[in-house]
Amino acid sequence: MDASLLAILTEAEQAMSSATDPASLENIKAQFLGKQGKVTELLKGMAALSPEEKKTRGAEINQLKQQVEAVLNAKRQALAEAAMQAKLQAQAIDVTKPGRMRGTGGLHPAMRTLERIEEIFTTIGFDLADGPEIETDFHNFTALNTPENHPARSMHDTFYVEGTGGNLLRTHTSPMQVRYMQTNKPPIRIIAPGRVYRVDSDATHSPMFHQVEGLWIDEGVSFADLKAVFMDFLKTFFETDDITIRFRPSFFPFTEPSAEIDMAFTSGPNKGKWLEIAGCGQVHPNVLRHVGIDPEIYTGFAFGVGPDRLTMLRYGINDLRLFYENDIRFLQQFN
Repeated sequence: MDASLLAILTEAEQAMSSATDPASLENIKAQFLGKQGKVTELLKGMAALSPEEKKTRGAEINQLKQQVEAVLNAKRQALAEAAMQAKLQAQAIDVTKPGRMRGTGGLHPAMRTLERIEEIFTTIGFDLADGPEIETDFHNFTALNTPENHPARSMHDTFYVEGTGGNLLRTHTSPMQVRYMQTNKPPIRIIAPGRVYRVDSDATHSPMFHQVEGLWIDEGVSFADLKAVFMDFLKTFFETDDITIRFRPSFFPFTEPSAEIDMAFTSGPNKGKWLEIAGCGQVHPNVLRHVGIDPEIYTGFAFGVGPDRLTMLRYGINDLRLFYENDIRFLQQFN
């Protein structure tokens, strides 16, 4: 290889060694091996040589081309390895550092309240009742003395299930009481906890919420028994005798007389304000007749309490929707 070819090789080696990234290396490659590159121009110039000169000159130029390509490939490999090392360095993990602890789960505050309510009532002789969340119109409304034109039956208040002939998502857990009375005879003392659904949503209402309903059917059961049982429950639940509640006259189709129970917040920004926590009353005679119980012999009381609202009171929470937004920062406070 003559001096001119060696000069081109030396120039290519120096240029490629100075490349700092693949893009600049490809630009340098074009200067020597591209269509207008120096090596390519030498190959084009062989057309003017004699056959004997072509043989000798061609071998030398091919040798130059191979050596330039070898330098190019070596530089490509070096740049790729350097990039890999930089990536590995950036992603390096210090194995001597303490590992991340796996978070521990816990019960939702509403479920804690449900379990607490169940425990309190079962200790005073109440049984647990269960039933389907998709109910019939009869069990959800008719058997509970709800008139045909009652607003609760409208689609503005109730979620109806399409293609089921009028079945619906239960709006309260009272249907479980009806089913229990259909298969059991007095005396009856039950609570019916579960999820219920209504077309409603604001700071103190949710379209899906929990409800616990209680029922006591026996001879001589009065409204005074209702007040005593419910007041004792609240004192046990909140672990204090300093409970402020009020009974407001109200109307429910399935009880007569009826009342709503309000309780005052004892802490938080709503301290001193009232929150409705339950509806209650004496079981309506028509409800007893629907399930084959003689209202001339037996009386009873029923109540429906919102455990979500009891949870708000217990922890001083002022917005029911916080329980269902699945914000781990909020829920972790209760575990």
